[in-house]
Amino acid sequence: MNAQYDTIEREIRINASPEVVFDVVSSPEHLTEWWPDEAQYEAVPGSAGRIGFKEQDGTVDWQQFTVVDARPPRHFSFRWTHLEGETAAPGNSFLVEFDLEPDGAGTVLRMVESGFRERGWDEAKAVAEHAAHVEGWGIFLPRLPVYAEKVGASR
Repeated sequence: MNAQYDTIEREIRINASPEVVFDVVSSPEHLTEWWPDEAQYEAVPGSAGRIGFKEQDGTVDWQQFTVVDARPPRHFSFRWTHLEGETAAPGNSFLVEFDLEPDGAGTVLRMVESGFRERGWDEAKAVAEHAAHVEGWGIFLPRLPVYAEKVGASR
């Protein structure tokens, strides 16, 4: 597989403290304000749960979700998969890592999603999944700083 489709990396600056940004990327109640429509998990390593995206017909498309690491306020990572009934684990899921660095009164957030190679897909499937995730993060990540800044202003 072409290494170009191995990971997705984004870096954004957010006008909120690392503590606020950590809460926004790790807690289910905040996550649903900028990414999935539903989230059910505990923000502790090993916690298995799920996130859901509402479909046009009102049903929820559930994704399995497992917290890998949580080190407030600097790092949060999780795995997620579309496979029903399976725990998101290496080999069947995507790994998303958020690293947070203080930057003055704000935070630089670096997001990396990987796991496209580990799924065992042929090149065409991996390229299509990678493109879909690039498009998705292009929609959802810009919502994160707007929401985090509101949360930070209310504290």
